[in-house]
Amino acid sequence: MVTVARVVVDVTGVDKSFDYLVPDVLAPRIEVGTRVRVALHGREVPGWVMALVEPHEAGVDLERLLPIRKVSSVGPSAEVVQLIEWASQRWASRRRPFFVSASPSTNVARLHVPRYSPRRAAPTTDLIARGGVVQVGPLSSGVDVVLAAATHGPLIVVTPTVVRARRLAAECRRAGLTTAVLPDDWAAAASGVDVVVGARSAVWASVPHLAALIVLDEHDDTLQEERAPTWHAREVALERAKRAQVPCILVSPVLTVAARQWAGDRFIVADDAGSWPRVRIVDRNTDERWASSLVTSDLVALLRDHKKRVVCVLNVKGRARAVACDACRTVARCEACGAAVAQPERDTFECPRCSTRRPVVCLACGSQKMRAIRIGITRLRDELEAAAGRRVQEVKPTTTLDPTVSVFVGTEAVLHRLDRADAVVFLDVDAELLAPRFRASEQTLDLLVHGARLVPDGEVVVQTTVPQHEVLIGVARGDLTAHHEAETERRRRMGLPPFGALAEVSGAGTKNIVDQLASSLLVQVSAGDDRVLVRAATWDDLGEALRALDRPKERVRIAIDPPRA
Repeated sequence: MVTVARVVVDVTGVDKSFDYLVPDVLAPRIEVGTRVRVALHGREVPGWVMALVEPHEAGVDLERLLPIRKVSSVGPSAEVVQLIEWASQRWASRRRPFFVSASPSTNVARLHVPRYSPRRAAPTTDLIARGGVVQVGPLSSGVDVVLAAATHGPLIVVTPTVVRARRLAAECRRAGLTTAVLPDDWAAAASGVDVVVGARSAVWASVPHLAALIVLDEHDDTLQEERAPTWHAREVALERAKRAQVPCILVSPVLTVAARQWAGDRFIVADDAGSWPRVRIVDRNTDERWASSLVTSDLVALLRDHKKRVVCVLNVKGRARAVACDACRTVARCEACGAAVAQPERDTFECPRCSTRRPVVCLACGSQKMRAIRIGITRLRDELEAAAGRRVQEVKPTTTLDPTVSVFVGTEAVLHRLDRADAVVFLDVDAELLAPRFRASEQTLDLLVHGARLVPDGEVVVQTTVPQHEVLIGVARGDLTAHHEAETERRRRMGLPPFGALAEVSGAGTKNIVDQLASSLLVQVSAGDDRVLVRAATWDDLGEALRALDRPKERVRIAIDPPRA
């Protein structure tokens, strides 16, 4: 019987499906997801089989169809192909980027024999049966959750990094489980093992008899693709679990509002959830040079203890200059959303996050006299060396670490370059905490988690001008309940995700997009200096409006649920 294959070609900028005949000689090897080679406009190109249909369903003259020329590789399973179709709608994108993420990095001719370990009987907990969220301590590897879930069938486990995935796989193998680490073990995962683990693209893995999905550190920004389409592994995992009717378990020491909102009452606090290292909050307002120096009295005392290995973190890229009251030293913040405000005019404050404007008045004491906080970044290392009485190394991505140095300074990347320290100091946590981004508090918590993991037996020192902020108090006490309640209410009030949908449009073709969206009843458009934010009540409304656009010839980037908006 003649079969027609609908093929999505692996060609940049082309998203249309094309129909091809399936030759009898290739038919046994072709199924939904198979990677093939076909003729297109006089040249041979790769592609994926999106669907197999009967001739009467194709709706075209079979004599005009070209045959598939070659089978290149096994590809994503039919289940994953359906998920790709959903994702292209959810993130208003072409299907090709998702197919690339779901496919093996090298051609796979055939799958292997499954490698499942003998199943060990275990009681089914409510978490395993229904899924939900688990709040753990920052030092937890999450392996306990993985091992418990693995007793009920094959798993996909998503971690922020491949390095962590390899460590987790090693722990699972020591427990007697078979594993596949993506992307290298794609064929083993598709053939069948107990635990498939990898970074964010692992959520697209083809896994037979899938029993559950687990996302570790669901709060971590690296689980979201930076390039468009800006898909998030957590959201893909939730949708995949719903379609497969299997549980999804989200694990984190600092659960996001999105995760808690999805889970509802399916919330478990692990025994180690409050086991943070010591967190010391340093109030910069009490220092004499609060507006011009980050080297506080507490930091000097810490640096002069030469037995301690100290890591100093300062995120300087893109940091807006803060404004504070000259009388009481309170940082000027937005009364609507809490972000640090800018002062575009002499008598006006404006919030870069929500655009709220107000007069230049201190909300704490009523003073109208303000001072710009200027931090001497270029001389920071020299200032630290003078305070410490020992060498300080500035760590950049290409820096070779000096084994004779015990004090380091750099952006958050320094936290990933070292494996241990006695103290981690966030020199100016306000730069993250009060940033004009709706995820600012969650991104600050992510930084603090990375810092805590460097100092399991040491301390995390946080320098701030807002020492009573609920994020800092919550971390110091090991209880983030107040933060979660405040952040949830703020998001709900402002219609921000997960209580609304958001996209960011940028590039030369932005004006064209804005003009098209102006007549849409589904979205609201607000323009900034170099970008446009598009809001909608639901992701479906947002996707419908964006998919209806005629893309201009000029470059345009659409980021759904932008991480830095």
